[in-house]
Order: sequence, then structure tokens, then C-alpha cells
Amino acid sequence: MELLLNPETWVALGFLIVIGILLYAGAPKMIGTMLDARAATIKAELDEARRLREEAEGLLAGFKAKAASAEAEAAQIVTDARAEAERFALDARAQLTVQIERRAKVAEDKIAQAEATAMAEIRALAADAAAAAAEKLIAARMTDQKASALIGDGIKAIGSKLN
Repeated sequence: MELLLNPETWVALGFLIVIGILLYAGAPKMIGTMLDARAATIKAELDEARRLREEAEGLLAGFKAKAASAEAEAAQIVTDARAEAERFALDARAQLTVQIERRAKVAEDKIAQAEATAMAEIRALAADAAAAAAEKLIAARMTDQKASALIGDGIKAIGSKLN
């Protein structure tokens, strides 16, 4: 009687009942069928992979042949390009010579223009310096009496110049 009060006994009994139900319902057969189906799927995938590999090897051989052909064509293109580059270099040298002569002429013209501009600027600076020096000289020598006399003479001269 004490055996019926032990919890491990009831767990063991429940476990045996669940196993019995699974066996009665046909679980081993169902698991076997599922494993067989999975094995068939894996075999089909392996066969497909083998077929794809063979196809890839065929494509690789074709691409290697195309690569060899492309290399030969590339070598011919390089040869042609070198010949054309030599022709282009000769034309470029001739054009460069003409362009250098044109630019030398333009540079000479710009230099002449810059000299003329510099001379004009020097003359303007000299005139500004002379005017500033004259202004300082007049300001230094001008007294209040002389300034009043000049202003008075200027006012008298306005009447005669306006009529």
C-alpha cells in the first residue's frame, strides 16, 4: 500500500501509459515514414546538386574558352591602340607647337598691356602724390588771414563769372 503513496510510482505509471498510447497509435510507423520522406528529399537535393555541378563544370569550360578568345582579341586591341597612340602623339606634338606659339604671342601682348597699365598707374600715383604734396604745402603755408582774403576774392569773382 505504501507503494501507491509514493509519487515516483505514479510518474512511472503515467510514463508507461503515455508510451503505450504512442505505440497503440502507431507513432513508430509515423516517425519511420517521416524519416523516409526526409531521406528521399535529401537524396533528391543531392541529385540536383550533382546535376548542377556538372552543368557548372560545362559552363566553366565554355567560359575558359571564351576567356582565351578574349585574351587574343585584347592583345590585338592593345597592338592597334599602341599604333593609334603613336599617330595621336605625332598630331598632338604638332598641335602643341602651334598652341605654344599662339600662347607666346598672347603672353607678349599681355606683357605689353601690363607695361602700359603699370605706366598709367605710376603716372596716376605720381599725380596723386604731387596733389597731396601741394595740398600739404598749401595747408602748411596758409594762414587765417590769407584764407579769409582768398575767400573774399572768390566771393567777389563769383558775381562777375555768373553774369
